[in-house]
Amino acid sequence: MHKAGFVNIVGNPNVGKSTLMNSLVGERISIITSKAQTTRHRIMGIVNTEDMQIVYSDTPGVLDPNYRLQHTMLAFSQSALQDADVLLYVTDVVETPNKNKDFLDKVNKQQAPIILIINKIDLTDQTKLEQLVQTWKELLPKAEIIPISALNKFNIEYVLKRIKELLPESPPFFDKDALTDKPARFFVTEIIREKILEVYDKEIPYACEVLVERFKEDKNMIHINAIIFVERDSQKGIIIGRQGSALKKVGTMARKDIETFFQKKVFLELHVKVEKDWRSRDNKLKSFGYMPD
Repeated sequence: MHKAGFVNIVGNPNVGKSTLMNSLVGERISIITSKAQTTRHRIMGIVNTEDMQIVYSDTPGVLDPNYRLQHTMLAFSQSALQDADVLLYVTDVVETPNKNKDFLDKVNKQQAPIILIINKIDLTDQTKLEQLVQTWKELLPKAEIIPISALNKFNIEYVLKRIKELLPESPPFFDKDALTDKPARFFVTEIIREKILEVYDKEIPYACEVLVERFKEDKNMIHINAIIFVERDSQKGIIIGRQGSALKKVGTMARKDIETFFQKKVFLELHVKVEKDWRSRDNKLKSFGYMPD
């Protein structure tokens, strides 16, 4: 008997979905920063054993969209409700439970089993946690509730045990040696984007997109040329920094993480270009992989 299924992770921004995903997959698939809207795509991480294939999906945080890019991010989250064999709805002890009521209503209508994950329980006490569990029982009556701390890996094993029990019998969906559905270039762009989120503040990281123009791998090294797109000339100046110092910092940080990811030496060259209002232009969102062609 072989089990296989899609385990889709949804929830509001900054509740720890990507940290949970990486813990369950056992690899660093999703980028993690303390900023909201770090995840922009639906990213799959695949775990294989001899008799099982679990296809995890990390999704952007659910938000009320203000521009076209955020509409596509919400579409990724909503698509995860449609093909889930097991749905993980992630919340934490900080956020207001009934935030994004419309999305919660959609979750309530799911036929698939729902596991409600209450994350960051290290930030609360037992009494408050029990009250929170009671509130969630009323909001999502069909869900099984599991409190965890993704950062401290508390109760992750139990979540995994329940996922395995709930998976349907099925042949594998992907090759048994597959780790993700995304190509190598995608992880390069994500790592560079993560460093942009860490180095710059305010609106700057959200106005950036990364495109890998060249990814050439030989026996000893990977040669990568990438472009950081921004929306305005003033943002270009901030990204580059005084005498190129800020861009150099991003490049150094990203190169080290890319080398760790691919276990190989990397030569990384970064350039910055202005692509006016790219977040609101369908043709640009398509070229960056946010919308189907």
